Amino acid sequence: MPTGVALRDPREQLFDAAERILLRDGPNALTSRAVTTEAGCAKGVLHRHFTNFDAFLADLVLDRIGRLDAQSAALRDAAGTGTVADNVTGALSDLFGSVAVAIVGLVISRDALRTRLRRTTPTGIPLLTEATAMFTSYLTAERDLGRITPDADVDTLARTLIGAGHLLAAGRPDTPPETEAFHRVATTVLAGVTQERPAG
Repeated sequence: MPTGVALRDPREQLFDAAERILLRDGPNALTSRAVTTEAGCAKGVLHRHFTNFDAFLADLVLDRIGRLDAQSAALRDAAGTGTVADNVTGALSDLFGSVAVAIVGLVISRDALRTRLRRTTPTGIPLLTEATAMFTSYLTAERDLGRITPDADVDTLARTLIGAGHLLAAGRPDTPPETEAFHRVATTVLAGVTQERPAG
């Protein structure tokens, strides 16, 4: 194994290596040695960029949470277009068809990591909490547009969508759910609160 491979973007390459390990072998296989071996770099590279392995893991999770910003903006921009159920289906499929389930498993399995992440996500499960906020924001926009009933509890709807989506995707990294499965979740959760008019 080479010990002096130059990395163009060491942080991102280490994060990508950690994701591959998570998806292939699960959170228990994630060690600093496993990450640097997977990235094909010297063992000291990780510790030159992060104070310790817990800091690396926390930054990995925070980086992946940060990636929700673009998805959240796109979902909010979709308000008033298509159907609410289709927009929610696409967002659930994007969220849980990615590495998000593995990241949540990592957070749940490591007490020290959860404690560290409490600085930015005081309650709930990091990543899922931020994803819930993404759906709350979108559903609020749809309610403001009159496509969801005025009395709809968008916070509870968002939590229900995230919980059902996570349960649907958990434990199956090699075979993510079909889009139709997420569509059934969306239509069931939103039944009775949508009042859509044909898009103009």
